[in-house]
Amino acid sequence: MTTAPLARTPRRNRRKAKEIATAWAMLVPSLIGVGLFLMVPIVIVIALSFFRWDLISDPVFVGLANYSSMVDSAGFWNSVWVTVKFSVFAIPGAIVIGLLIAVGLNRKLPGSGVLQILYVTPWVAAPLALGIIWSWLLAPSGLINDVFGTRTAWLADTTTALPVVAFVYIWQNVGYISLFFLAALQSIPRDIYEAAELDGAGPVRKLWSITLPLIRPTTFFVSVTSLISSFQVFDLVYGLTDGNPGYPGGTTDVIAARIYNAAFSSQQIGNAAAMAVFLMVIIVIITLAQQRYFSSRMTYDMS
Repeated sequence: MTTAPLARTPRRNRRKAKEIATAWAMLVPSLIGVGLFLMVPIVIVIALSFFRWDLISDPVFVGLANYSSMVDSAGFWNSVWVTVKFSVFAIPGAIVIGLLIAVGLNRKLPGSGVLQILYVTPWVAAPLALGIIWSWLLAPSGLINDVFGTRTAWLADTTTALPVVAFVYIWQNVGYISLFFLAALQSIPRDIYEAAELDGAGPVRKLWSITLPLIRPTTFFVSVTSLISSFQVFDLVYGLTDGNPGYPGGTTDVIAARIYNAAFSSQQIGNAAAMAVFLMVIIVIITLAQQRYFSSRMTYDMS
């Protein structure tokens, strides 16, 4: 009577081993891609941050000298401050507007499908091309000034340049954000809202007590990805400033542009690598802080 279970055990073990082997076979291509295109470049950049190299002569080990010059650079800290201000301008606005658009699209009014395509089109377009087009629109003789009847140099004024860049960033990314929120809204069971309505909850109460808590996982994802994107913004700024990130007066000198200029304009690969490592550490710290904030406030079970 004990032979049958014993006979099934080797068969079960073989099946389990086969499932594990299949899982690893499916994971290996992704692991190779992550290793070659993510982990290896990170290791190389960290290593280069300890060298002085101009892409031509042999690298020279300088230890922490690149980090020391980075910390002592007023221009570098200005870039950090500009990037932080840009993120503060852009991320909350993009998330709030994206959520409002998603709420509107979730009503499934006529033409919603066309609107979804229109909203997401800027996100799939090349940021550099969008930056150039918007620089034409925002020129003193451009369409924007013609509409308002002014001749304002939006991108040449130190008070308006960065907010305008943030506005274009929001315009480009709001469709991408709204699609994620729309998917989250459509996953909320309708009977939850019906029960709230029976209890007398109005639209604002339902939004605050039901919708926002249940879409926190999506809010976390959108916040993290948007923050990373905003700290790495470069091509959009490059296009808007006609290839002169920082103009005017350093007000658009985002950190990614400073890294680019250090590496390919000044041939200071070590300094650029040190700044890239600093940027990576800051992004990781902020992401972990966001994860800790949302982890105890997220709900995945909507049954």
